[in-house]
This record gives sequence, structure tokens and C-alpha cells, in this order.
Amino acid sequence: MSVAIFCFSDRGAELSIKLCGLLELPLSRVHSTLKFAEKYGFTAHESVRDDMGGLFGANRLLIFVSACGIAVRSIAPHLKSKSTDPAVLVIDDAGRFVISLLSGHLGGANGNATKIAALIGAVPVVTTATDNMGRFSCDAWAARHNCALSGLDAAKAVSAAILEGDVAVSSEYPLPEALPAGLVRAGAGKLGIFIGIHKIEPYGLTLRLIPRILCLGIGCRRGVSAGDIESAVRKALDRAGIDLRAVAKIATIDVKRDEAGLFEFAESLGAAVELYTAGELGAVKGEFAESDFVRKTVGVGNVCERAATLGGTLIIPKTAANGVTVAAAVSDWRPEF
Repeated sequence: MSVAIFCFSDRGAELSIKLCGLLELPLSRVHSTLKFAEKYGFTAHESVRDDMGGLFGANRLLIFVSACGIAVRSIAPHLKSKSTDPAVLVIDDAGRFVISLLSGHLGGANGNATKIAALIGAVPVVTTATDNMGRFSCDAWAARHNCALSGLDAAKAVSAAILEGDVAVSSEYPLPEALPAGLVRAGAGKLGIFIGIHKIEPYGLTLRLIPRILCLGIGCRRGVSAGDIESAVRKALDRAGIDLRAVAKIATIDVKRDEAGLFEFAESLGAAVELYTAGELGAVKGEFAESDFVRKTVGVGNVCERAATLGGTLIIPKTAANGVTVAAAVSDWRPEF
């Protein structure tokens, strides 16, 4: 996780140096005014607040060793959405309290506040209601288990309901026998949570928690656009009723290492790209839709299915559209609480 630390006093600087040691960060990750930057070897700014726009977008955790007011005024112009804003912590320069200020659940501020407080012997300050009442938090659970939320409005409705009573939950995977406080097994109702990669909505208002466990195997003609790849992928997943947000990685042959459209599409999903040689793909066991043309071109008769299979169990066989072939495999996964 990319981290930026901000301090504006000598005591704050000393605590920031300690944090860098505990978190194994270089001192360049600490940002301050010219006076303190020159004295301690931090990254210098004429005005940290004026430079906050780039720092806010480039880091996933911001730690202010300062008063809360400084942090609030610095980040306020850059706030966008709880789904994209980084986690923000505030630590007083005496190191007594670690306050989770922003993105407590999805951004991981609550967990980081607890972790850092333990490291420096401070008190974590967490104000989110579900945490303080010991109830299930859908967005915190999703963040910890690498799941996407189907919608923030549904997440808000579920979170509010859990504070008042139990909310229904169902899953396309076996649920553990013991469920956390706030959840009860039920396959229907006005409001509930469904866990799975498929677009199943069994409740009047359904929050889907979508595990990112899908590996896309992709083959494509040279120079294909990111838009054409996305169109082919969406068509394949829509036929299977699978949410695009379930994609964790894209696998293909190594001759596509410079295929700009493929990497642009992967970046839009936040998905990793894994490259395999023709020999590695050819060694995959199974029956695949082979093409003599593809074999002559890249050295193996099928790219998409073989590449996908290296990432899990094949669930969508080869489909083709717009000069793109797509297959999908899923890795083993079970919900845990």
C-alpha cells in the first residue's frame, strides 16, 4: 500500500521518523514544509495543502501527525467518494491517539488505526457504528476479502438495517455454520446480501458482494482496442450472468506483452496481467478449441482457454467477437467471517 505521512512540528517529525521505521518506509514518504524537510530529510513542500491534490490521488493511506483541523482542511477539496478516497488517519504529535478520519471500511482506515496504535502504544479512535456495536460491516468485510460491492446505496441501506436488527444473507458458496452478529440465513425478503460472482438478486433490495476470483483468458488480433476487448468480455460474461467486477486477472500469451489495448483494458479493471509462453500454454492438460491458424501464428492452437485454465477451473469456454477470443476460469474461494 502506498503511504504518505505529513507532519508540521519537531515532535511530529520525531514520531513520523518512528512510523517510517515501524512501517519500513523511507523518510521520503514524509511530507512537510521546507523548514522541517531540510532538517529531517523529508520531502519538501512550500505548501503541503497546495500540493495535496496529487498526493491524495497517488496514495492509499495518508497519515497526518497533526491536529485534525489541519488534516480536514488539507483533504476537503479532494474528497470524491467512499469507494475511491484513500484512508486517512490523524495522530496527535504526542502519539496518544490514532484517529480513523476517512474511509474507515473500504479504505481500511479503521484497521490501520488499530494496527498503528498497537505499534506505537496509542489508543485507536474508531467512530463507525457497526464496529463500535460489534455488528457485521459489509464494506469492511468486502475490503478484507477482496470483494466488490454491487452498489453504495444498497451498502448504506444494509448497514443501516444491520444496526437495527438481523439482515438476510445467502451465497452461491457454502456459508460457515456460525454467522457474525447482524446476519441470518434467508433466501428471500425485502433486503439482504448475496455473495457470489453471478448477478443474482434474491431480495427486494440486494447488496451483492462480488469476490474477485475470475481469471480471463484473452487472445486477440494485433492492435485491437481496449473498447473492443471490453465489448467481447462483457458479451461473454453477460451470457453467463457473471459480473465484470469479479475479474481479478487477465492471462494471455507472452507475445502480447506490448498489446496496448489489452493492458489499457486490464488497468481499467484494476486487474493484473499474467503472460505465458507458448510452451507453458501447450502443456496445460484438457480439451480445448484448437485453431491451426493460431498455432501457426503464436505456436499454440488455443490461447484464451489454456491461459484461463492456468488461473482456475474453466467455466466459460472460448467465445469470439471483434477479433478477440475470451474464456474464463474461477479460483477456489469460500466466504469466511
